[in-house]
Amino acid sequence: MNLAPAGWKILIVTIAITAIGGLVAYWCRWCGVPLLVLGLLLTAFSVYFFRDPERDRAFGPDDIICPADGTVLSVGHEDDPEVLVVRIFLSVFNVHVQRSPLAGTVEKIKYEKGAFAVAYKPEAKVNERNLIRIKGENGRWAGVEQITGAIARRIACYVKEGQAVSGGERVGMIYFGSQVAVYLPKGSRVLVKEGDKVAGAETILGLWKAK
Repeated sequence: MNLAPAGWKILIVTIAITAIGGLVAYWCRWCGVPLLVLGLLLTAFSVYFFRDPERDRAFGPDDIICPADGTVLSVGHEDDPEVLVVRIFLSVFNVHVQRSPLAGTVEKIKYEKGAFAVAYKPEAKVNERNLIRIKGENGRWAGVEQITGAIARRIACYVKEGQAVSGGERVGMIYFGSQVAVYLPKGSRVLVKEGDKVAGAETILGLWKAK
């Protein structure tokens, strides 16, 4: 199984803790065993949380690719009536890698500092966040906003402005429970609803042309 880049760094640390625990346990069982067990648990969790599975589903030309795994929190217009917003909550059990909803060029990346409210609550929209806007062909565009939660404290962005991306390509990752907001142009037809379980680069989030 593939691991996200940041996962390897943390995995090295957890393996080191496990090894130290094993060495200490050789001399002092009561001191080393708890450290050994802790290291094993942290290693197992790191492998699970930072998993980055391959997704190879083929999509049609009008399909909007879901950028994240998780549960749909809301679908609708918010501050701008010309923009449709889909919010997805990612629990610690979901894959935390984000993917591009369409093929195109990274037009803009905007990082903003903010609060650390619980990711599934409405106030999380002003949390620390990073917006990746991707421009496609025929006037199509989408924004993928990576939003931290109460526990998450880091956002990783894999792309740069001006970079070409393919539909479903990895664009970033958020650590430990978070939210992803997807911004779409008015007229897009969203196929998911509140409460639906979705998967990045597997679920069809919607269609570019309303039908």
